[in-house]
Amino acid sequence: MKTPVRATLIAGAVVIVVPVVVLILAMTNKPDAPTPAETEGALPGTRVNSHVLDDAGPDAPTLVEFLDFECEVCGAFYPVIEQIREDYDGEINYVIRYFPLPGHHNSMNAALAAEAAAQQGQLEPMYHLFETQSQWGEQQVSLAPLFRDFAQELGLEMKQYDAAIADPATQARVEDDFNDGRLMNVTGTPTFFLDGEKLELSQPADLTDAIDSAIGR
Repeated sequence: MKTPVRATLIAGAVVIVVPVVVLILAMTNKPDAPTPAETEGALPGTRVNSHVLDDAGPDAPTLVEFLDFECEVCGAFYPVIEQIREDYDGEINYVIRYFPLPGHHNSMNAALAAEAAAQQGQLEPMYHLFETQSQWGEQQVSLAPLFRDFAQELGLEMKQYDAAIADPATQARVEDDFNDGRLMNVTGTPTFFLDGEKLELSQPADLTDAIDSAIGR
């Protein structure tokens, strides 16, 4: 594997790997499975409408991350994932799926902002919300207006953004990812799947070792 990834991962080992699962969900009602029409032809571990940030083609390995924008562990993983995306550019698909944890007051606001941006083809810029997490994370009140400010700074069309935030279908789209995660035994964030198989990370290099194996390095 490439040195920059390994160096970054090992440097962050203590901070990142130990608390991979940060919250356990105490929910008993099982969500409905997606229909064949929602998954037919999709990449492993995704739906046809899942957000593919890096597309290397259907034959490339697919790394799926269930994430919560307010999760501090996801925030710690963010630069590692960005390094992986750079070093494996063109070799893997990278897909993000929303998993806003109930204990975070602004995780749904962040996910809605990302989904509203996605509707304008601007998910990638809004995905970098992790870089502003210190401004709004771990707050006990809704900071929805702040996410609107972020959207405005990105140059989004604000009437369309506001309409998307108000539309129940936008939250339903977020909840589809969340419910799929529950069906796939996601209990915390970040949780990674590689070609549909859940990864159990006991050390940082496990993630890149799995990718190296999948691409035949």
